[in-house]
Amino acid sequence: MVASQVHLVRHGEVFNPRGVLYGRLPNYGLSELGAKMAAAAAADLVTRGRPVVRVIASPLQRAQESAAPIASAFSLQLDTDERIIEPTNHFEGKRMRGEGGALRDVRNWPYLVNPMRPSWGEPFRSVADRMLAAIHDAWNSVDDGDVVLVSHQLPIWMVHRALAKERLAHDPRKRRCALSSITTVSWRGDHFEETAYSSPAAHLQGSATDVGAV
Repeated sequence: MVASQVHLVRHGEVFNPRGVLYGRLPNYGLSELGAKMAAAAAADLVTRGRPVVRVIASPLQRAQESAAPIASAFSLQLDTDERIIEPTNHFEGKRMRGEGGALRDVRNWPYLVNPMRPSWGEPFRSVADRMLAAIHDAWNSVDDGDVVLVSHQLPIWMVHRALAKERLAHDPRKRRCALSSITTVSWRGDHFEETAYSSPAAHLQGSATDVGAV
């Protein structure tokens, strides 16, 4: 048998005192609150009583730190997959709003002309395709049990919309992918379907201050 389920876990809150969009920038790890969020996600997976047999994370620090308590809870080594990384973004390292925000700088406006693609970074279709390929390979990489992939908001949301056969272009304010949330997909016949969503760190969300979360 191959894996029963694949759980897509978003990282916890990041320590981001400058409030920038950090994208793929290095050295953006979890805040103290983010570490608690990651622990809540790990505890949620444990209480489900399902056998998690592999944990894979994006190479970015915040994902690696969020995956560590899950791997520890199931006594597993942590693997890395470049395909589940955050998309590229022209605005990395910049504050988006407020005084001096990137959206007020006319030099950045050409990167905003096509939100359907989007023009500021990696195309939505590219993100969805690499995520779905990583999920399929992870599912086939074990004989039985569940696999956890620790990734980022946009990649996980692209999986949701792709599996639901919805248009990939969307309003980012309406994404349902909270910090340390768990989106579960299962194999049904000849395709994956999203079968569950939970937010085990919901009780901590009100204290989150990271405005650069993506």
